[in-house]
Amino acid sequence: MTEPTLDTGITTDIYPMPAFVTIESSNLDRTVDFFVNGLDFVSLFSLPGPDGRPALVHLRRWRYQDILVVPGAPQPGTGWSISMAALAEDLPALAAKASSRTTVDGPRDTPWNTRDVTVTDPDGYRIIFTARRPAGEQDEAFAAAITRMAAEQHAGSRTPGESPAVDRP
Repeated sequence: MTEPTLDTGITTDIYPMPAFVTIESSNLDRTVDFFVNGLDFVSLFSLPGPDGRPALVHLRRWRYQDILVVPGAPQPGTGWSISMAALAEDLPALAAKASSRTTVDGPRDTPWNTRDVTVTDPDGYRIIFTARRPAGEQDEAFAAAITRMAAEQHAGSRTPGESPAVDRP
């Protein structure tokens, strides 16, 4: 099986974003500084509001890793996070760089064969950088079990979106 690859590197192309996150920030300058200087994002552009101050800042790390930051009252909540793909070999440096600005958890290995670094931004949002564990460091039994379960679940040729537990009339 061919290992999938990530399109790493920052691009400043303007393209339709298939998905993105918008976060509210109590201090736009502080939040943008955190993402740009602490997590290697770029500020793609800033849209001024009626008073001339930024009403929206578009940040990007890699292609399709876009975050829109708007002024407001942050509501990070609990039980959810923002996850971004990363390369396992980049995680230690990212964790070290971010640790001078915030709390950092990781790099740590998960039971599902990823290596993650979790950071908390100045407004309390949790951002998880997740990477496939390098070859030779993966739990092969887990990988085999997932492959088997996926094959079993797809063997029934269901309609897309249909639950396997749906009873048909």
